[in-house]
Amino acid sequence: MPFNDGDFLKVDYSAWRTADNKLIYTTIKKVAEESGEVDKDEKYVPQLIVVGKGNAIKGVEAAVKGMSVGETKKVELSPDDAFGGRDASLVKVMSMADFKKRDIDPYPGMQLDLDGTVAMVKSVSSGRVVVDANHPLAGERMLYEIKVLEKVEKDEEKVKAVAEVYGLIPDSVAINGNNVRVVFGEKVEKDSRYLINKSDFVNALMRYMDKVEKLSVEEDFSKAKPLEKK
Repeated sequence: MPFNDGDFLKVDYSAWRTADNKLIYTTIKKVAEESGEVDKDEKYVPQLIVVGKGNAIKGVEAAVKGMSVGETKKVELSPDDAFGGRDASLVKVMSMADFKKRDIDPYPGMQLDLDGTVAMVKSVSSGRVVVDANHPLAGERMLYEIKVLEKVEKDEEKVKAVAEVYGLIPDSVAINGNNVRVVFGEKVEKDSRYLINKSDFVNALMRYMDKVEKLSVEEDFSKAKPLEKK
């Protein structure tokens, strides 16, 4: 049975660039191992797709919407349905002096943030730096293998699923009508990344769950216990 806008789905998928059959991303560690592309820092876990909310590329969302739980499908996507076509206006030549002012020593392949725009350094020569703000896979055809693992039905589980996207594990989730209360306890490390992840979680949840009108986040902190002397 096809899915509807607003449905929360957990999926496994793998993506290859069709030009050279290179594995670009996978949620499955075994696939990464077989391709020799294992990233020790990557967490190979299913991904959350909220149908109709744009948190997956257009072609993947369209494919998933017509699937059912347990189904596996392979789809080849054009650039327009994947990461878009290349835009020549996003390739610019900058002077090395511009980078020195920012205290940046550019090198080919370097990714950087230029006034809010993510770009990659393509070449450095004779005081000139070529930067490209196109997505690294812009203009590429892609092959995706997708499996829908689960449809998340309960609202509490939907909240937890969104939190997990940002590496957060709530101690509790309570829903009363259109109001949601989330508690992040001691098992969530309250470092600088937590502040960013919490903000992203709040914004995503309010966007993904139409019924939510108010979201309260509570946090528990405890003083670190001193190490016992041996």
